[in-house]
Amino acid sequence: MPSPKVEEKRSSPRYPLERLAKIEPRDGTPPPRYCLITDVSGGGVRINTFGVNVPDEFVLRLSGDGPAKDGTYRVIWRVGYDVGAQLVS
Repeated sequence: MPSPKVEEKRSSPRYPLERLAKIEPRDGTPPPRYCLITDVSGGGVRINTFGVNVPDEFVLRLSGDGPAKDGTYRVIWRVGYDVGAQLVS
């Protein structure tokens, strides 16, 4: 029997990505930490924090170029070491 469809709530699809990035708290404390962007969507990212506590709003700096953007992000959800964040500026 097929599983029931889950309603998609995102306004744009997610795309897998494995890109190293740096989380910089806006107030400068604690010091910047590395994370791994695991997917990207229009205006948002999913990151693996490797157990680092991420503030509700932070600056994300990416290594290299690609579909995700440097900028200020706001946490939308948290599950284990994964964080979903939306680009705010």
